[in-house]
Amino acid sequence: MAGYTQYHSKFFANRIMLEGRGDEAFAKSLSTARVDMKPHQVEAARFALHSPLSKGVILADEVGLGKTIEACLVIAQKWAERRRNVLLIAPASLRTQWQQELQEKFSLPSAILDSKTYRDAVKSGKPSPFDDTSAIVITSYQYAAANADKIHRIGWDLVVIDEAHRLRNVYKKNASAQAKRLKEALSSRFKVLLTATPLQNSLMELYGLVSMVDDHFFGDEQSFRVMYGRGTDKQSLISLRRRMAPLYKRHLRRDVQAAGHVNYTQRLAVTFDFEPHSLEEKLYEGVSGYLQNPDSIAFGSKPNQLVLIGARKTLGSSIAAIAQFLENVIARLKRNQAANEAVVDDIDDTAEVKEEIADAAVLTSNDEAQEQEDSDNRVVDVDPQKLAAEIAELEGYLALARSIGTNSKGEKLIGRLPEVLDEVVARGGKRKAVIFTESVRTQKYLFEILSQNGYAGQIVLMNGSNSDPDSQQIYKAWLKEKQGTDAVSGSKSADMKSAIVSAFKSDEKAILIATESGAEGINLQFCSLLINFDLPWNPQRVEQRIGRCHRYGQKIDVTVVNMLNRKNHAEKRIYELLSKKFMLFDGLFGASDQVLGVIESGIDFEKKVLAVVQACRTEAEVNEAFQKLEAELEDQIKADMAETRQQLFNLFDASIVDMLRQRGGEIERTMSDFERRLWLLARAELPDATFRNDSIPHFEYDGKTWSSIWPEADDRGWQFYRLGDGTLADRLVRESQDRVLPNSKLSFDYQSYREEGQPRLSDLEGYLGKSGWLRVSLLKAETAMGSRDSLVLAAVTDDGFVVPTETAERMFQLPATSASVDASYPEDRMAKIDREALADAQQSSEDENRRWLDEETVKLEAYAEDLERASELRAKELDAEARAARKALRGNQSIPLSEKLTEERRIKRLEEERDELKLSTFKTLREIRKEVDGKLDEVAAKLAITPKVTPVMTIRWEIAE
Repeated sequence: MAGYTQYHSKFFANRIMLEGRGDEAFAKSLSTARVDMKPHQVEAARFALHSPLSKGVILADEVGLGKTIEACLVIAQKWAERRRNVLLIAPASLRTQWQQELQEKFSLPSAILDSKTYRDAVKSGKPSPFDDTSAIVITSYQYAAANADKIHRIGWDLVVIDEAHRLRNVYKKNASAQAKRLKEALSSRFKVLLTATPLQNSLMELYGLVSMVDDHFFGDEQSFRVMYGRGTDKQSLISLRRRMAPLYKRHLRRDVQAAGHVNYTQRLAVTFDFEPHSLEEKLYEGVSGYLQNPDSIAFGSKPNQLVLIGARKTLGSSIAAIAQFLENVIARLKRNQAANEAVVDDIDDTAEVKEEIADAAVLTSNDEAQEQEDSDNRVVDVDPQKLAAEIAELEGYLALARSIGTNSKGEKLIGRLPEVLDEVVARGGKRKAVIFTESVRTQKYLFEILSQNGYAGQIVLMNGSNSDPDSQQIYKAWLKEKQGTDAVSGSKSADMKSAIVSAFKSDEKAILIATESGAEGINLQFCSLLINFDLPWNPQRVEQRIGRCHRYGQKIDVTVVNMLNRKNHAEKRIYELLSKKFMLFDGLFGASDQVLGVIESGIDFEKKVLAVVQACRTEAEVNEAFQKLEAELEDQIKADMAETRQQLFNLFDASIVDMLRQRGGEIERTMSDFERRLWLLARAELPDATFRNDSIPHFEYDGKTWSSIWPEADDRGWQFYRLGDGTLADRLVRESQDRVLPNSKLSFDYQSYREEGQPRLSDLEGYLGKSGWLRVSLLKAETAMGSRDSLVLAAVTDDGFVVPTETAERMFQLPATSASVDASYPEDRMAKIDREALADAQQSSEDENRRWLDEETVKLEAYAEDLERASELRAKELDAEARAARKALRGNQSIPLSEKLTEERRIKRLEEERDELKLSTFKTLREIRKEVDGKLDEVAAKLAITPKVTPVMTIRWEIAE
C-alpha cells in the first residue's frame, strides 16, 4: 500500500530548512507564531531582513498596527537561522511586556538584565551575562547605557530598540553623553528601531534617528541641515522621502484597513463621578497639605521624586491605601528615619518607575543621577519636639482614616457596575470587567467590597506576586490541566499570568482586578469593559492599560470607565488633559502618534504633573498651572512640523493597499505550502501515528494530539505542531536530514492521492504511466554575509524529456512505495541536466548579490552626493551673501568710513570662505569617492560566493496510471 516514505521526509526536511531571504525561508519563523499575522507585519519584517548588507531599519507603523509583532518576527527569523546574540532595549516599563510577547506568541526564551539579575547570573557561573545565546537579552535604556562597554564587546546579530524616538536628539552636541555612548557601542551592529514618531519638532531629529542606524546614510549633519533641515521646500521633502525608502517603513491604519486586513472597534468613554464624604475630603486635604510641606522631616525640602509620586498615587487610590502609607511613614519616623521607597511599596510599579526615571536621565543632557540616594538607614538628626509633633500629626490622619467606614469611590463603583455590565452584554460582549488600580492594598479592598456585594467567587486578582490563596489554587489547577502541553512555559511568573487570564476567560469569573505591573503583557481581547479605579498620570501607561482589551481580536466596542472625584480639582484637570489633549478614552484608535510623540518619556510628564499638585493649593492655582501645561502641549502638538510629517510619512497611496492585498495572498500560499510539507514529513516519519483530516487536521502520536492549526490547537489543549527548539517537528526534521538513503525506486500513486480528496496536480497528469530518474542536491551559496540555499532537482523521463523543477517537486506530494532500482543510472545524460540545474541555481544567487550590491552602490553614491551638493549649496549661499552685501555697501554713500571698512572686511571673509570651500571641494570629493570605492570593494568581497553542493538523494521514479 502506498504511503509516505523516508525519501519523502528527507526531501521535505531539506526543503523546509533552506536558508535565505525569500518567502519560503521566512516561513519557518511564521510557522512558529501564535498570532494572527497580518500582511503588513510580515512585509515590515521582510523589509527589515531584505539585504544582508543593511545596517538596520526604522519600522514606524502608526500606533496600533503591531510593531512589536514585526520586531518579534525579525527576532524569530534570526533565531531560526541560529544567529542568537540578540539584544532588545526597551523602556523599563515595557520589558516584561516584551518578554511575555516573545514567549507567548513565538515561544522564544528571553532574560531581563538589570543590576540584580546580572549579579545573580554572574554568581550562577555566567561571567558575561550579556553574551547569552540561550535567550534574548532584554534591558532598559539606563542599564544598556551604563554597560555600553560590555555591550560593545559582543557581536550582536540583532539589536532591537523600542520607543527609539527617545534617541532622536543624539546628534546634538549637548545631547546626553550616555545616549552617545549607546550609539557608539552599537554602531556596527544590525539594528531595528521601532517608533511611531520619528520626528516631532525638527527634521534634524530624523537625521539623529537615522544616524543611530547608519552614520554614513546621509552625508553629515551639516550637509543634511543645508539640504533638508529647513523642511519648507516640497521638492526637497520628496527627495528626502525617496532617500529614506531603503531604511524606513511606515504603514498607515487607513491603508491596512482599506486592504481589509484589520477591523477596528471603537473606544467608548464613561465617567463614574463621585463626591467624597466630608471626612474623606478632610483626610485628603490634610495628607496633601503634609506632602506639600517643605519642612517635614519625612520628606524634607528636596523629597525623593519617586517616593513623592508614589505617595500621590496612594492618595488618589483609596482610604485603605492611605492608611497603609501613613503607617509606613510613622514607623520610619519612630526609628528617626526619613521616608524612602519602602513607604510606597504598596504601589506595584515602584521599581519600574525607578528605572523609568533612570531611563529618562539617559536621554537628557543632564547625566547626573535623577534618583536620590536611598535613605533606608539614614538617621534624621532633628529636634525631638518637632519629630513628636510630626508623628502626632500623622497619627491623627491615620486615626481619621481608620474611622471612615465607607469609601464613596467604592460605593460609586458598586452602584454603577451592574448597569455598565448590562450595557456591554446588550452590545454582544461578555459580562466581564477588568478593574485597574495602582495599589495592592486598594486591590485587596476592591476584592472585599465586590465579594460582599454579589461578586463572591467571580473575582480573580493579578499583581506582581499573586501570593494569595485563590491565585495559588488557580495556578496549581492550571498547571495540572496543561501539564505536558506547550502552554506551560516553565517561567512561574509567565505561567501564573496565563493561569489567571485563563480563569478570567472562563464562564465562572466576571471580574479581574489588576495592578499595573501585574497586567503587563497580558491580552484580554475577550473582555470589552475596562475600569480605571485610579488613573495614572502617565498617558503611555493609560494607553497600555486600554491596549490590554482594545487590540486585535476584540469583537465589539471597548468601554473605558474612569472614576472621577469632582471635588479634586487637580484630578479633574488631569482627566481633562488625558481625555481632550491625548484623546485616550474614545474614538477608533486612542492617542495619535502626533500626540504621544510630544512625550519623550512618560515619567517626565508625571514629574510635570507632580510639580503642579505639589505647588498648587487653591482651585485657581491648579487651573492656572494646568492651563500653562496644556498650552505647552498644544504648542508642541501643533508645531510647524505637522505639515512636514504629513508630506514625508502619511501620504495615502492606493498602490500600497494593492501591494498589501497581494502580499496577503502570497503569504497565505507560502504558508500553505510550508505547512503541507511539515505535515507530510510527519506522515512519512510517524507510520504509527493516526492522521485525521476533518475540520481541523491533526494526528495522534505518543499519547498526545498534534495540530499545526493555531489557535485551535491551544484552545483544545493539543500540542502545536511547529518548528521550534526541542519540538517534535525539530526532531523529525533533524533525523530526516541526517539519514543516509541508498538509491531506490519510488512508485508514486496519483490515484491514492486523489482518493484522499486532494486537489488535482494537472502538470503531473501528463506523466502518468511514465518513469525516469531524479537527482536532488543541496546548493549552499556561502558568503561572508551568510548562506543562501537552493534545492536543485534534475529530473528526466526514460524517453529523454527534462521534467520541469516545479513538476518534479510535486511528485513528493504523492504517496509511494519503495523498491529496488530496476535500471541503470544514465550517468552522462543526468550529469548534463544536473550541471545546468546547478548553474541556474547559482546564477539566481549571483543575481540576488548583484541587486544587493547595486542597492549599496546607490546608497553610498547618495552619501557622496550629499556632501558634494552641500558644499555647492554652501558656496552659493556665501557667494550670494557676499554679492548682496557688496551691492548694499555701494548703494549706501552715507555710511561712516569705519563702518564701511568693517563691512568690507566681513565681505572679504565671506569671499575667502567661498573660495576656500571651492578649492577644498575637489580634494574632499576625491577622498569621499575613494572612501566609497573602498566600501564597495569591501562589500563585493563579502558577497563573493563559495558554492558547496551536497547530494541529497537519487531515485528511480514512476507514476502509476
